[in-house]
Amino acid sequence: MVEHLPFKLLVKEKFDHLSAGQKKVAAYLIENLDEAAFKTAFQIGREAEVSETTVIRFSYSLGFEGFSKMQARIQKQLLNQNQIDLSNTDSILRIDDKQDPFTKVIENEVHILRHLLDHTNVQDIWKAVDVLIQADQILIAGHRISHAAAYWFSYTLSSLRENVSLCSPTGDFYEKFCNLTNKSALVVFSFPRYANETLKVAECAKEQGVCLISVTDRLLSPVGRISDISLTTEENAETGTNSIASVISLLDLVIAGIHQKDAKRIYTHQQKLERLYSSYEVFNE
Repeated sequence: MVEHLPFKLLVKEKFDHLSAGQKKVAAYLIENLDEAAFKTAFQIGREAEVSETTVIRFSYSLGFEGFSKMQARIQKQLLNQNQIDLSNTDSILRIDDKQDPFTKVIENEVHILRHLLDHTNVQDIWKAVDVLIQADQILIAGHRISHAAAYWFSYTLSSLRENVSLCSPTGDFYEKFCNLTNKSALVVFSFPRYANETLKVAECAKEQGVCLISVTDRLLSPVGRISDISLTTEENAETGTNSIASVISLLDLVIAGIHQKDAKRIYTHQQKLERLYSSYEVFNE
C-alpha cells in the first residue's frame, strides 16, 4: 500500500492515527512537499516545530522503514511529476518585493494554477468527474465565504445535467439530504475560516454512506480529511486568503472533464433548457 499510494493520500489515510506532534509534521509536509524533499529530519522538525525524533517516528507511522526511505519516496514522486528540477532544489516561485501589487497577484495566481496540474490533483479531478456524471442526484453546500463558489458550481452544473440542488446558506440541508440515495453525491465547499455548519454537513454524508467530494484549500482541512475525493487549491501566499479565481479555475477543470465524458447527455439537457429560455424570454439578447 505504501508503495502505490501517492504520498499526500498516504498521509491523509494515516492522519487520524498520528500523534499531535506527528500531525504537525504531516501538515507541514503536505503544504511544503517540494521544499521538504531535500531537507533533513532536523530541518523539517524545526519548520514543523517538533523534534527530529518526531519526524523520524512520523515516517515509521506511515509504514516506511525510516526517514530516508520516506524522503526517497517523496523525491521520486516529485521528479515523476516534473515538479522539481534536480539542478535547483529551491524551485519555489519567488516574487520580487519591488513589483507592484497587481503583478504579485497575477504571478501568485499563475503559481497556484500550475499546481492544479499536479498528477495527483488531475487524478482526483477525473475521479470527481466520474462521480458527478454517474450520480443520480447531486447536492452542493457551502457556507459563509464558501457559498459564492458553491452557487457558481451549482448553477453551471445545473446547465449540464438534471437533479442538481444547492443548499441555502440559511439552512435547508437535512430536508434536501433526506432525498439522496447511495448513488448520490454531496459536494461541499470549505475555505478558511472553516464554517462548522459545513463540517457537520460533511460528517452527515460520511455517516450515511453518501459519496463526499470536498473543494477546499488543503488536503488536511477539516472536510478534506474525511472526504472520499478532495479537490484542493492553495491559499494566496501574499494575503493568506483563498482567491476565488483559482477556485473557479479548479471547478472549470471539473466542468471541462464532464463536457468531454458526458457530451451526449449534456447536449440533450441543454436543448431542453434552451427551449424553456426561449419560451419564457429568460434572457435579454
